[in-house]
Amino acid sequence: MSCQFAPLNSEALLHISGPDTLTFLQGQTSCDTRELSPERALPGIYCTPKGRVVCDFLACELGDDHFALRLRRTIRPSSAAAFGKYIIFSKATLEDKRDDWTVIGIWGDAARSVLSDLFGAVPEQRYSTTGGEGFLLVQVDDAGKSYECYLREDKAASITSLLRNDAQESDEAHWQCDQIREGVVRITESLVEDFVPQTLNYDLTGHISFKKGCYTGQEVVARLHYRGTPKRRTFLGTVPTSTLCKPGSLVYIGNSDKAVGSIVNCAKSINTYYLLLEAVTAEVPQGLHIDSKQGTDVQLEKLPYVTSSEQDSAQ
Repeated sequence: MSCQFAPLNSEALLHISGPDTLTFLQGQTSCDTRELSPERALPGIYCTPKGRVVCDFLACELGDDHFALRLRRTIRPSSAAAFGKYIIFSKATLEDKRDDWTVIGIWGDAARSVLSDLFGAVPEQRYSTTGGEGFLLVQVDDAGKSYECYLREDKAASITSLLRNDAQESDEAHWQCDQIREGVVRITESLVEDFVPQTLNYDLTGHISFKKGCYTGQEVVARLHYRGTPKRRTFLGTVPTSTLCKPGSLVYIGNSDKAVGSIVNCAKSINTYYLLLEAVTAEVPQGLHIDSKQGTDVQLEKLPYVTSSEQDSAQ
């Protein structure tokens, strides 16, 4: 049995408060905020009117009329600016410079036991939450081995100290490797407004409600869902750590210099780079490699949800 934890310094909370917050988010984002509650967080995305993804997030409720979107720190300012164009018409306020809450990742076979001893109640399923004064705990997998904890600054030091008694402090890169294996693309600075949601598999990972009604970009997203088949999808792969790879690195097919995609997320473990890469689906069976005709071959792995080919063939 093991449990590890790491401060997730690359993550931040975009705070939104006020009586119109859920109504505002319902009209702007892809998730159905009627399902958001103190016991349930929601994954979602925010798109431009042309259906390009501005940010991904995990929405949660921190208190009365107080909500937060967990997203990558580097895109918090640009995401707030995009939301800010429309929030002026609502009784809601954005706070994109608040850093009085810390995000911690906790994972491992013993994570549930450790967190139960620490907090008492533990979430029971993916995206369910438990919370109290100054903290919120979110289960972010199906197996109950991976959790995010949001801690107000007056709680962070004491909770972190208690965690060290039963869990090993680790590196954020290890957490990111685990999250990449879950197959959920994280939007970073280099990806903002580059892709439609289906290219990044957000229609497969629960980030989009196709029943909620209108939101910004919904017409483009729905048209592709109901009337088309995405030509590009995201795939999970690995390469040795000796490979030079980074987000934006081009991906090629077969024994050629034909670029068919790019790396969108990557993280390094001891011996392996874990990659999420987007590519032209029809070209993938020929094999993929990185950066050049002589580049490193990508070992494709199975995603932990219904695959793009299964989903697309069913449409």
